[in-house]
Amino acid sequence: MTSDRGKEFACFREIEAMGIPFYFAEVYSSWQRGANENSNGLLREFYPKGTLFSAINQEELDRSVSLINERPRKCLASEVLTQEISNL
Repeated sequence: MTSDRGKEFACFREIEAMGIPFYFAEVYSSWQRGANENSNGLLREFYPKGTLFSAINQEELDRSVSLINERPRKCLASEVLTQEISNL
């Protein structure tokens, strides 16, 4: 996982403890977090900047995340995985 240096990632050690490598992008280097920036853009389609997430119930948030995750996106890793599975 790669993130910016925001305080919301102060718990990065807990994420690393789950076996997920965690990296911080350099300051003013948004290109180091391409997937993160893209995901933020998709999330903003549902929740504009300034939205208070405390006012959103879990069911609504789960629905939004599901729609984002199920949205067709071109992904090289996905194409390679699909090709590898089809070769089995």
